Amino acid sequence: MTAPSARYDLSGRTALVTGAGGLLGRQHTTALVEAGARVVVTDIGLAPCETAIATIREIAPKADLVPFALDVTSQESIQAAAIDLSSRGVEIDILVNNAAIDPKVMSTPGVMHSSRFEAFPVAQWQTEIAVGLTGAMLCAQVFGTPMAQRGRGVILNIASDLGVIAPDQRIYRQPGVGRDEEQPVKPVTYSVIKHGLIGLTKYLATYWADRGVRVNAISPGGVFNNQDPAFVERLTRLIPMGRMAKVDEYRSAVQFLCSDASSYMTGQNLVMDGGRSVW
Repeated sequence: MTAPSARYDLSGRTALVTGAGGLLGRQHTTALVEAGARVVVTDIGLAPCETAIATIREIAPKADLVPFALDVTSQESIQAAAIDLSSRGVEIDILVNNAAIDPKVMSTPGVMHSSRFEAFPVAQWQTEIAVGLTGAMLCAQVFGTPMAQRGRGVILNIASDLGVIAPDQRIYRQPGVGRDEEQPVKPVTYSVIKHGLIGLTKYLATYWADRGVRVNAISPGGVFNNQDPAFVERLTRLIPMGRMAKVDEYRSAVQFLCSDASSYMTGQNLVMDGGRSVW
C-alpha cells in the first residue's frame, strides 16, 4: 500500500511557475519546493525572481530554485526559455500558469474612472489579456506539447473566485466620490481572463487526456495583505467563513493538484473561496 504522503511527493520533478515574483507566485513556488520539486522561478525580469528565491530560501535553505526571466506575452521569449532549459537537460514536468496583472484602482474626482466598462481602454484590455490569458495559452503550448510527447505532465492554471462569479462592485466603492461614474470598479479584464483560464483548462484537459497530461485550475478567494480595513470588512461580509484567506492557505491545494494525489482529476476547477461563491 502506498502511504498517502508519497502521493504528494514531487521529488525528481521540475516545475515552472510564471509570475513567481508575486504574492501568490511565491506561495505556489514554496508549495512545490516543500513537496520536493525543483522549480524554475520565472517573471518578467530576473530581479523579482531573485527576490522571491531569497525569501523562499529563508524557510527552505536547500530549495532547488532556478531563476529565469520570461515574458509570457512573447512566444519567442517562451520558446527561447524552453530551448535554453532543454540544453541544460531540464524537462518541465509541471507548469503553473500564474502570471497576471491585478490592476489597483484609485479614483480621480470629476473624471469617469478608466476601470469602468464604458471608458475601459482597449490598450489596457489587450495588455492584460496578453499576460493573463494569451500568456497561459502560449506557455501551455510551448511547455505542454513536450509533456504530451513524453506521455506525462501537469498544468495548473491559477484562476480566481471571480472566474466563477461576477465581482460585487459595491465592495470597491470609495467614500467621498460623488458620482457613480467616478467610482472605481474591478475591471472587465480580470473576470474575462479568469473565466477564460477555466475554459482553457477544460479544453486542454480533454485535448491531451489520452496523452497523460492532466490540466486543472484553482480559483482562490481574496488573500489578506493589509488592505484597507473598510474594503476588508465589505468583502468578508460576502464570505461565509467571515474572513479573507491567509497567504499560505493555498499551498496544500497546489501540492494536491500538481502531484499524483490528484491522479484521476483533470479538467476541474478547485474553488477555495471561504464559501463566497456558495452564497
